[in-house]
Amino acid sequence: MIMQDNEKKPALRFKGFTDPWEQRKLTNLCEKFTDGDWIEAKDQSDSGVRLVQTGNVGVTEYLDKPNNKKWISFETFEQLHCEEVYPGDILISRLPEPAGRACIMPNLGTKMITAVDCTIVRPNAVTSTRFLLQYLSSQAYFDAVNTCLAGGTRQRISRGNLAQFNVPIPSSKIEQEKIGEILEKLDTLITLHQRKYEKLVNIKKSMLDKMFPKNGASVPEIRFKGFTDPWEQRKLSELTSMHARIGWQNLRTSEFLDSGDYMLITGTDFDDGTVNYSTCHFVERERYEQDKNIQIRNGSILITKDGTLGKVAYVQSLSMPATLNAGVFNVEIRNTSIVDERYLFQYLKAPFLMDYVDKKATGGTIKHLNQNILVDFPVVMPKKTEQVSIGNFFQRIDTLITLHQRKLEKLQNIKKSCLEKMFV
Repeated sequence: MIMQDNEKKPALRFKGFTDPWEQRKLTNLCEKFTDGDWIEAKDQSDSGVRLVQTGNVGVTEYLDKPNNKKWISFETFEQLHCEEVYPGDILISRLPEPAGRACIMPNLGTKMITAVDCTIVRPNAVTSTRFLLQYLSSQAYFDAVNTCLAGGTRQRISRGNLAQFNVPIPSSKIEQEKIGEILEKLDTLITLHQRKYEKLVNIKKSMLDKMFPKNGASVPEIRFKGFTDPWEQRKLSELTSMHARIGWQNLRTSEFLDSGDYMLITGTDFDDGTVNYSTCHFVERERYEQDKNIQIRNGSILITKDGTLGKVAYVQSLSMPATLNAGVFNVEIRNTSIVDERYLFQYLKAPFLMDYVDKKATGGTIKHLNQNILVDFPVVMPKKTEQVSIGNFFQRIDTLITLHQRKLEKLQNIKKSCLEKMFV
């Protein structure tokens, strides 16, 4: 494909650069463009030369995976005439997921080779490694890769096809470096927030495990100071009433409205414990008023009974009347002086309910969570004051998780926009 004149300059550019961009074959930008080595299990050893695998290649980042290191001996390296990988080389994984992803190899402190399904890319003197890596993370590049995938069970892109990719590139290496540098800084910020987000998710997972009693125990491993009473076990039906849209009231998709005064919440609108109101449809007033038991309020707890079973959402920041479609239970607490809604939500969102549902759900290929199964779900709970402390604690963690998730998504969108506007 030949670039038209109006395509030869990006929409967003550093000051002082005005020359049109060129289009070059990927292989012509490299002094080395070759595949890694065919290494079988019999060739491997406990130490020596590090074998970098496709699983170590992330999108613009090297993934260390310390528990899955592989090696060959120095003797095997010589016998097989292996192709050495150097720090600063780009590795492209020709296997999913996604095929074509690339990273710059760091210095691992040892001699390195790579697997046959990785292509070793060593840019030439007039090509910026950082710029080229950013091109290899663009959506336009991945779209092109997907058109070239071939193979049976494990599709891949061939090195020959990769070599023929047309790369849009400025003639000035200084401009290439500036583009690569700013996008690399964005990658660093994205990685930082990704790690913070994952750390908080893992902290919450660990605390859910430690702040609820394990099977047979009457108290949890960790408790807030001042609480000593044993916990009790109750059936969910003793603590709540459960309602769903009954069969004859089911809505047809033709009744889903794109706007309106009465929101319709379905299981597909659940988003990690919350309701994503931006994806919700709307219904006419008569459908909302049809059943008061599924009229949703802030503080309502919802559980999916079809599709992905046992997903839980806690309703917050609801600003208009809302009802449910079939496939979702509305769980209402019978006595709020005994049960805290935030505590119950966190308990239901912990693995206990999902484990219970996996064992009890009925149906063949398509599973269903019937109410007569859910009513017997055992809930372990302390006194109300301790419930409130636990519920508030996990809500604060959820708020932090959401904050970092939004920051991460914002940075990812900025990076995506920059890739679109800084490349032609």
